[in-house]
Amino acid sequence: MADEAFRHPRLARLYDPLTRERSDLRAYLALVHELKAQRVLDIGCGTGAFALLLADRGITVVGLDPARASIEVAISKPGSARVQWICGDASALPALHVDLATMTANVAQEITDPEAWRVTLHGAYEALRPGGYLVFETRDPAQRAWETWNREASHQVTELPGIGAVETWVELLEVDGPLVRFRSHYAFAADGQVLTSESTLRFRERHEVEQDLATHGFRVEHVRDAPDRPGKECVFVASRPHNDPLLTPAD
Repeated sequence: MADEAFRHPRLARLYDPLTRERSDLRAYLALVHELKAQRVLDIGCGTGAFALLLADRGITVVGLDPARASIEVAISKPGSARVQWICGDASALPALHVDLATMTANVAQEITDPEAWRVTLHGAYEALRPGGYLVFETRDPAQRAWETWNREASHQVTELPGIGAVETWVELLEVDGPLVRFRSHYAFAADGQVLTSESTLRFRERHEVEQDLATHGFRVEHVRDAPDRPGKECVFVASRPHNDPLLTPAD
């Protein structure tokens, strides 16, 4: 299930104005060009920022996300009719045969449940044409990014047109092996409402991700440094081999 930050209508509308700097999407756009992809599945599309960037460039796009409020924000944007939006997880996908499937930002890490991760990888594999690619990023656990997830390091007040001042900060709750749980706070100056969203990310080791991909039939082509966060994140580029049969879910 998606976090409250993506499911709550008021919070879903905050995502874009609070994350204006999306330099990571430029790297994904470059990969779309490099891989010559014309049909793309954006898994965890959220409010549609990447899907709409692709549609603006003439790419055929399917945007998939389990959070209805985020999909509704995406649909409200100019040009949204050019994207096929699906509210659900990877098990809800129709036959697609896309050139590329993506999971940008924290999407891969937000899939913490092993069964949900299995369903996602299988769904991505089925959605790809033979020779198609899956691309996603994950943070390097050795960098211990969560050590700065506290009010002192994250607190800010942002003035948003039509919304007013919004005070935000992050509170680390628990580190349990690869699982890191934290709470995001949102305080609205206009009416005094304070909303929170609890999230958990799974910090997978590189070898673990590579093993998971191989188990689901993928071939790892490259593991790259994330250009917007050098030394902090890995970008996995995996392919569905031309000669691999369609896998069936494990029992």
